[in-house]
Order: sequence, then C-alpha cells, then structure tokens
Amino acid sequence: MIFIKKLGNIPKTNEVLYKMNELEQSRKEINDIDEQMAHLFERRMNVCARIAGYKKEHGLSVRDPAREEDLINKNKSLIEDAELEPYYVRFLRNNIDVSCEYQSKAIEGIKVSYCGTEGAFSQLAAKRMFPEAELAAFREFAGAYNAVESGECDCAVLPLENSYAGEVGTVMDMVFSGDLYINQVIDVPIIHDLVACEGATEDTIKTVVSHPQALQQCETYLREHGYETKTYSNTALAAKYVKEQNDPTIAAIASEDTAQTFGLNIVAKEINDSKNNTTRFGSFSRARNVPSVSGKRENENFLLMFTVRNEAGSLAGALNIIGAHGFNMRSLRSRPMKDLQWNYYFYIEAEGNVNTVNGKEMIQGHWAAWRTTAENRYTPAPSYNGAVSCWARPL
Repeated sequence: MIFIKKLGNIPKTNEVLYKMNELEQSRKEINDIDEQMAHLFERRMNVCARIAGYKKEHGLSVRDPAREEDLINKNKSLIEDAELEPYYVRFLRNNIDVSCEYQSKAIEGIKVSYCGTEGAFSQLAAKRMFPEAELAAFREFAGAYNAVESGECDCAVLPLENSYAGEVGTVMDMVFSGDLYINQVIDVPIIHDLVACEGATEDTIKTVVSHPQALQQCETYLREHGYETKTYSNTALAAKYVKEQNDPTIAAIASEDTAQTFGLNIVAKEINDSKNNTTRFGSFSRARNVPSVSGKRENENFLLMFTVRNEAGSLAGALNIIGAHGFNMRSLRSRPMKDLQWNYYFYIEAEGNVNTVNGKEMIQGHWAAWRTTAENRYTPAPSYNGAVSCWARPL
C-alpha cells in the first residue's frame, strides 16, 4: 500500500513575496537600530575615556560595584515588557564589562605607590584597587606619600587603621598636614598564616619573625607553642628572610599570597587571635573627588580633621556642630601636633556626604569656630577643605 503525505496549500507567489518583504523590512529596521546603537556606543565609550581620565587623576578604581548596581536598577525600570527585563540586565552587565575593560586600557600607565615590598598587605590592597597599575614600592609611608605629592606617582595606597591594633598614626599625621586627599577606601581582611621552608613543622620551629602588629595579633598561638619572636619591618620582608635562611627552625607570620610569592609552605593557617581582623586602606591623590549629591549611597562616609582651643567646652562645641547638622559620628580620635607641644588635632569619621548643602553648612560652621579659636597659632591642612575627605566605601 502506498501512503501519500498530504501537503498543505502552497502560498501564492504574491503571498511569498509579501512574507519576504516583511522579513527584509524587519531586518532593515534592525540595521537602522544597530546603526543608531553604533553611534551611541561610540559616544558612550568617549565618555568612558573621560571618566577613566578622572579616575586616574583622583585615584579611583575602574570598577565601582555600587555604581554599577545603581545603574542596572535604574535602567531596567525603563523596560516596559517584563519578559525582556532579564535579557536587558544581561545586556547592561556586558556593556558595563566592556566599558570597564576600555577604561582599564585608557588608564594604562597609572603608577601607584605603596609602603612595603612584594607580597605585603599594602601591595595586595593596591592590586585590588588598581589591577591595571604599575606599582612602586617604598620603604616608608612618607616615601609613598611624597611620591604622589611630587608627581612621581599618580596615587598612593596606604593603611589608615586596623580593626585590632587601631590607627596608623604616621599616615593620619600626613593626612592632617599633607596636600593629598583620600578619595577611596577599602577594607582588606587580614589573615595570618605561619609560613616556613620545606620540611618545617610546628615541632621543628623555634623562632617566629614578623611585623610587631602581626606578632601581637597572633599572640595566643605563639604563646601556646612557646615560640621565640623577633620583629621585622613588615610581614613580606619577614617571609623573604625565612626563604633566604632556609632553616626549618625559623618561620614567619604572613599571608597566603606572600607565602606563594616567596615559595614557602603554610605550616598553620589562620593563626590570628581575632577572625575579624581587617585593615582599612585609603587611596591618596592630588585631586579631590567630589561625590555626587543626587542620591545617598550605602556606606558613604567622610573624614573631618580639626583643631580646637585648649579650654573647657571647645571640643564639645565642635562636635555639637556635627550633630546639629544630622551627621552620625562613627569614631573620634586625637593625635599630638608635632610642632606644638601638648596640643592635639582631632579627627572624626561620620556617615553621609559632606558635599551636600547641609554638609557645606556644617563645614562652614567648623571653619568659623576654628578661626575664632586658633589665635593664628595653628595651621590646618593647606586649605581647610584639604582636611576633609569623603568616600563611598565598597561593601
């Protein structure tokens, strides 16, 4: 038996032509849209190049996760067809990745200074902030700072404080008296490992070398094992020393990255007393970044430094100015003024954007109070605004 498959009606010639014309018309419309998008893309990338230049000048990272999420959330709300929204979000993320890649290329050659040596936590922070940068190591904080002031480097990445050991006084003194601005801050978890050469174990080790703070932060572990300790200028140099000695009785406290850098083994992991040990690093540059006041961003903070007269109520009065303008103060510290015996400057970290109208009024109030109490004896940062830094700390 022969089966014959029944064919549907064959469209007439004019119907086929109509369908083809409809397809071609749609394709032409796509081509027109693509042409417009190409012009807009080129325009957008030109703007990205300008942004890259600004970020290089102000010591800002190419990637800004908070800004990227704000951009996606704002733009996806423009899509009326809910079914298209996830596709548009993918389109936006790809567009952001391409833009950031172009910005990274545009700022190739940016030079970033830090204090320490290869493998130091400062270098890790600098790499995290500026993965595309040329890094320049300095032995002292002042050297890294001065390299930016002189124009030798574009920005410096320096530690501001540690959650366990407190402020880095030398750096904060430079913030007060120097010309640079803190435009970006990141928090870097500090995880200390016991590292040593091949063949070393907890039983063979007799002496542990590291930076004094690292030794202090691992005090419980060191005491329990009865190790002798010796101080070194930083954790990376301590690890380098252990590598050079190649002695199984000597170990260093350093990071896993540092151990990899110098080819050392990790004898014991995470020997910190505190598992929440974190160091805050700041990016210093010659130009001041002024964050947008169009909308509040999470974790937006500012640092304000000031002096007061040594009399009852002066400090309280200065702090009242901050509170009266609705800023929540997160911390208050003081440091001695090197050239004025028994005189101190104060600095606070507060939540919010100091560049708003309210923030500017608060600064003017502080400036007026400072002028009436300074008696021309105190010299603030180069301009009073120079003692103010504002940043949005990434989560």
